[in-house]
Amino acid sequence: MRVRQTILIMESIQKLLDKMATPENLNVREFLIAGTRAVIVNHPDITDSEVVFRAVEALQRFAPANMQKLDLKTISDSALYSAEVKEKDKDVLEDILTGDAVVAVEGVDGFLVISAKKWDKRGIMEPPNEMVQRGPREGFIEDMKTNLGHLFRRLKTPDFAVEKMKIGRKGNVNAALCYISSIAAPKIVNKIRKKLQEIDVDTVLDAHYLLPLIEPHPDSLFAQAGITEKPDVVASKLLEGRVAIVLDGSPTVLTVPFLLIEDLQSPEDYYSRGKYASFARSLRFVALILAIILPGVYVALQMFHYNILPVNFLIMVQNFTKGGPLRPLPETLLILLVFEVIRESSLRMPRAVIMVIGLVAGISLGEAAMISGLFSPPAILIVALSSISLFTVPNQVGVTSLLRIGFTLLGGLFGIYGLFIGAFFLCAALVNFDSFGTPYLAPLSPMVYSDLKDSFYFAGTEKTKTRPYSLPGKNKVRQK
Repeated sequence: MRVRQTILIMESIQKLLDKMATPENLNVREFLIAGTRAVIVNHPDITDSEVVFRAVEALQRFAPANMQKLDLKTISDSALYSAEVKEKDKDVLEDILTGDAVVAVEGVDGFLVISAKKWDKRGIMEPPNEMVQRGPREGFIEDMKTNLGHLFRRLKTPDFAVEKMKIGRKGNVNAALCYISSIAAPKIVNKIRKKLQEIDVDTVLDAHYLLPLIEPHPDSLFAQAGITEKPDVVASKLLEGRVAIVLDGSPTVLTVPFLLIEDLQSPEDYYSRGKYASFARSLRFVALILAIILPGVYVALQMFHYNILPVNFLIMVQNFTKGGPLRPLPETLLILLVFEVIRESSLRMPRAVIMVIGLVAGISLGEAAMISGLFSPPAILIVALSSISLFTVPNQVGVTSLLRIGFTLLGGLFGIYGLFIGAFFLCAALVNFDSFGTPYLAPLSPMVYSDLKDSFYFAGTEKTKTRPYSLPGKNKVRQK
């Protein structure tokens, strides 16, 4: 009988090894538990060898009073009481591949899974894309456990719900659906949970991979989920009734539903005086409009409506632009293309040469183009101002870049009337757009007066006594 049990334990381990393309990457070690043969299997590259060593040492010292009662629960409760252990009947290969150690004991059904993960991770630091002068400076990293710890530390309430799941056929990536049960709308939570459970892909490498898989309108130009790297931002959005999606291996967290107005809000606004925050938001809004329409307005005035310009200004522009080889429309489009190339190269280049790229592009290329007469100074100035305005709303840079090219074409082909028609259709599309059932332009369309206190202006924390009515949810009273 003992020989048969030994054969069975080796068969169960061999079945695990047979599923591996390279089984030699796994460590298989035999030892004795109170005179009974046992095997421990782990992946040395992603397992803490010290944890495995202490577990084996504890199991070898285990001496039960009654050998007839040897089972997984007795072993885990008596020998591994100081370790994080769970019992599983089957399908333990996934645990091995995530860094856990698996123990099989002869004559005992099932496996013991010992938490022994060891992942290299970077330290917590300020997110490079969301730097602030005031407020918390810590950001998310690529470890989900650490990221959830940030949220648990800020939301010390039993209502904070975290539903863990796995995504991907090959990757089996850990994900967490986070919300506050007493605030979030169950309808939204259920919809997001269903979308995550229906994802059927090989793997998800980053939170950005999830966007087209969960968005209601994946082909749209506009994002329907918020993206942030700051724990305080996620905590504040959860307190407003939103749902967050945390993905292991990603330093960014998704929040839904998402409103367009959120991109005009900065984390620093809530740590500043209300009047200054209102001024900063108004400035961002004006800069966003300028980034989109300024090149189109310039081309339209040059080609169709030059007679409405002041005479002195018109003479100055004509002096700079006369004799140029290109008409205003192709000239402006070419400059826009050059700026996009410079921006892309600065993003892809190593940080050590970014300064060199800026000097070469700004001084050598720009000045040479003006001296040679290829580009006129007014066109370069207009496009430069538009490009600088892009970065006042960093999350909308990609969308704004495409929109300003479209408005430049409309201005060059149809003049000011084309710009008005383009703006009309853009507003009409946004008014009819939604993010998980929430109007995209809320609280402006539909108008929700109570939510205007935290929209284009910020009335101050002491005056925002209710949670946004633009978002579905429960318990709208924030403070009394």
